[in-house]
Amino acid sequence: MSWTAGTDLAGLPDAARAELDRIAPVRLPQGTQVFGPGGSAEGFPVVVSGRIDVYLVGPGGRDILLYAVEPGQSCVQTTLGLLGGEPYTGEAVTARDSTVAMVPRRLFLRLMDEAAPFRALVFRAFAERMQSTMHVLEKVAFYRIEARLAEALIALAENGRAQVTQAALASRIGSAREVVSRQLDSFARRGWVIRERGQITLTDVAALRRLARFGDQA
Repeated sequence: MSWTAGTDLAGLPDAARAELDRIAPVRLPQGTQVFGPGGSAEGFPVVVSGRIDVYLVGPGGRDILLYAVEPGQSCVQTTLGLLGGEPYTGEAVTARDSTVAMVPRRLFLRLMDEAAPFRALVFRAFAERMQSTMHVLEKVAFYRIEARLAEALIALAENGRAQVTQAALASRIGSAREVVSRQLDSFARRGWVIRERGQITLTDVAALRRLARFGDQA
């Protein structure tokens, strides 16, 4: 089966799909850097399986998770780099073992010119990703740290447990690990969570939801 069969690219004209299917997807272990600040976009990565996390890294080394690229989604930074020639300002790292097909720059630009369905797919995915990125910036700018942390814990939890480190939480909500640690201590004192090594158990999801919902109120 071709790698495009399970993606939004399945709806492209046969000729365009045939060109894409000649690209051999590669397996990238968890923790592999896909691109870094200052680099140039040499191709358009299509995530076949797994997930790539894209971070904005500050001068002091702190980072914030801008968005994740999963199957069927696109990377804003790569699209900007390919269409506008802008260098990468963020860093992309595989969050888990992933399979990625890299569409060469020349083929990407030709399909953008010649294949209207491909162009529509790229721009639609770009718009959706921009909307989610703006949502992240809105949260960082206007929502309190504790509300962002509560929302992150709820989003990450499975069966009432979030398998996540403090460093990962800090990147996700745009804060420092020390701040996250203090907020988790506060949640624990209120009986909302139980802290364990590499895991946080949510014991009062209703309280966390209320905090996340009204997080823009001081």
